[in-house]
Amino acid sequence: MNGALAWLWLVALFLLAAAALLWWMSRRLRARTGLPAGSVLYSDTGMEERVEEALRSPRYGLVGRPDYLLVREEKGRKVIVPVEVKSRRAPNPPHPGHALQLAAYCLLVEEKYGVTVTYGLLRYADATQPVPLTPALRAAVRHAADEIRAARTAVDVPRSHNLADRCTHCGYRSACGQNLSH
Repeated sequence: MNGALAWLWLVALFLLAAAALLWWMSRRLRARTGLPAGSVLYSDTGMEERVEEALRSPRYGLVGRPDYLLVREEKGRKVIVPVEVKSRRAPNPPHPGHALQLAAYCLLVEEKYGVTVTYGLLRYADATQPVPLTPALRAAVRHAADEIRAARTAVDVPRSHNLADRCTHCGYRSACGQNLSH
């Protein structure tokens, strides 16, 4: 029995060491991503085996995949915080397009989870910037979505550039009567 007890202690010690190593590795990974504290509810970064379903909003006509949704404890209640990761250095203030994209994710989260989202986070290579979801930013998302829908159904949308390289990589090039490669 003494050998069996020693073996159990050895296995327990090994499991404890493995748990400590995994905890340390997870802390390092979180530090490397720059994500603030909180549990990950959703991730679309490609690091997971499972592909998350896109968030959809029939109300706003939006579809999107935020990089992360974090569940955080704030002032005694749980909140969901969308996080969008950008590979570049942080501009100050955040690029308007980045803030608009993040705000769209905030609206998608509100509709999907039935919660109020007050801010999101833009995670740049060197900093994390909170972006408050103001009434003006909400209105800007709705306006941009309306303009995109109108442009998709427009018969003739004049191009707004004369850059051949930009035209070559445009997603609407095959359907555009004004593409520069004609």
